Amino acid sequence: MSEPARHPDVNPSASEIRLVIAASSAGTVFEWYDFFIYGTLGAILSKTFFPTGNATLEMLLFWLVFAVGFGFRPLGAVLFGYLGDKLGRKYTFLVTVTLMGIATAGVGLIPSADIIGYWAPAIVILLRILQGLALGGEYGGAAIYVAEHSAFSRRGYYTSYIQASVVGGFVLSLIVVLGCKAAMSAETWNAWGWRVPFLLSLALLAISLWMRLKLSESPVFRAMQEEGELAGNPFVESFTYPGNKRRIFIALFGVAAGLTVIWYTAMFSGLGFIKTAMRVEDTTAEILVGIGAALGMGFYLYFGHLSDRIGRKKPIVIGYAMTLLLLFPAYWLIGNATQSAAGAQPWTIAGPDCRYSPFAQQQETECGKLIGDFSAAGIAYTLEQAPALTLTHGARALDLGGLDWKDAKARKAQIEERAGARVFSQDKIKPTLGQSLQIIAGLLILMALSGATYGPVAALLAEMFPPSIRYSSMSIPYHIGTGYFGGFLPFIAAYIVARTGNPYSGLWYTWVVVLVAFLVAWWGLPNGKPRDFSDDAA
Repeated sequence: MSEPARHPDVNPSASEIRLVIAASSAGTVFEWYDFFIYGTLGAILSKTFFPTGNATLEMLLFWLVFAVGFGFRPLGAVLFGYLGDKLGRKYTFLVTVTLMGIATAGVGLIPSADIIGYWAPAIVILLRILQGLALGGEYGGAAIYVAEHSAFSRRGYYTSYIQASVVGGFVLSLIVVLGCKAAMSAETWNAWGWRVPFLLSLALLAISLWMRLKLSESPVFRAMQEEGELAGNPFVESFTYPGNKRRIFIALFGVAAGLTVIWYTAMFSGLGFIKTAMRVEDTTAEILVGIGAALGMGFYLYFGHLSDRIGRKKPIVIGYAMTLLLLFPAYWLIGNATQSAAGAQPWTIAGPDCRYSPFAQQQETECGKLIGDFSAAGIAYTLEQAPALTLTHGARALDLGGLDWKDAKARKAQIEERAGARVFSQDKIKPTLGQSLQIIAGLLILMALSGATYGPVAALLAEMFPPSIRYSSMSIPYHIGTGYFGGFLPFIAAYIVARTGNPYSGLWYTWVVVLVAFLVAWWGLPNGKPRDFSDDAA
């Protein structure tokens, strides 16, 4: 089953490569916009489609359904990878972008749970499944299409635009949300205006299809068609081609898992951290994260270009190592800025029975109810074991006698009265210019780490696998890694934070996954300058 390297001499004109990059990148931006808009509007969607009366449970259910879309990405990778290797790169990602646009617009048309009950979350889940299937086929198609049109010496740089386009989709989702919020009153936005960003995906779909219909098929795929060397069953051959199981293992655990948790920790977790734990006003938080993401896109292009000169392995492995060193300090830099803006004193909850379940609508113990109050509000606290239940604000212990343990709203009002401060109802923070710059600096550190590990990846994966099964072979591990390790990150991190009361504790999930990726990448990725696929390549 030996297959020689096949990369026909490709020397597109400047206008041709611009069209290839622009059309592929634009489609990727739009498709990831569609996927990210759901996460960007988490605060509203969790209450609209998953009302439980428990804010923590609502958000956990929201992130769990968010993860459902990621969970179906591997299936989309199998389905569309098969079609991409059998029918062609171009027409496959035309289908994926169409499916994504229709599914996203559908979310904007679902009535709330107050109107149609459990049908609302059920329909949301169905549409998230369709989004996951579509996204499972999109990335591999766009990345391979650009790689197979690129001159070998520029492949890392050209494909890095696809990587940056993922960030572009996130930035676009923030721009659209902020633009819509600015164009309407808060009441209108909360009532129905939040649906507009979903419906706009139809316009983005039309633009993307118009651009992609101008494209021709990949020269590598055309060459295989002419030579009659298309795979019989790309999915099966992905696991039977000599050495491919090892390549898929490395691509999954050494590449996809690591880069995706860094990316989601930088952007989604960063946005949630700033909004909730650090209590920055929502619009301000979105603007700061949008600025950090937009500026950070340059790192993806730089490291993609650098990988053409020094190889794909070095930026990725060094990026992992630096993440292990700088992940917590970058978040501390962000947190210190907003904590100093808040000027809040620390809270400590202590007691003999502090059992707490984020999934319960009502906690069983009084200590658990206090934990639920603070966790739902995104207020950091320290949990300690003690013979009697106590709640301490700074150095002062609050009197808990007579607290209403049946009514959470009344209990929170009593705690605020006894603390002499607005604890649960305090206004959100608008950081000063200096504090905002400190937050952006922390985000840029995270974006640099993401760029180092993400920028070279499209070229690397295209080079790791034989052309006849390339679409399937790179899409399957990529989307298993991003779908499960990355897609469940917000849910797992939120669960860890809710259980511990420490807003930084969720970062340990990212740290452990990156450590595994670092070890696998160091062991398994090929050293030296970039080279096209050959049977002796990793």
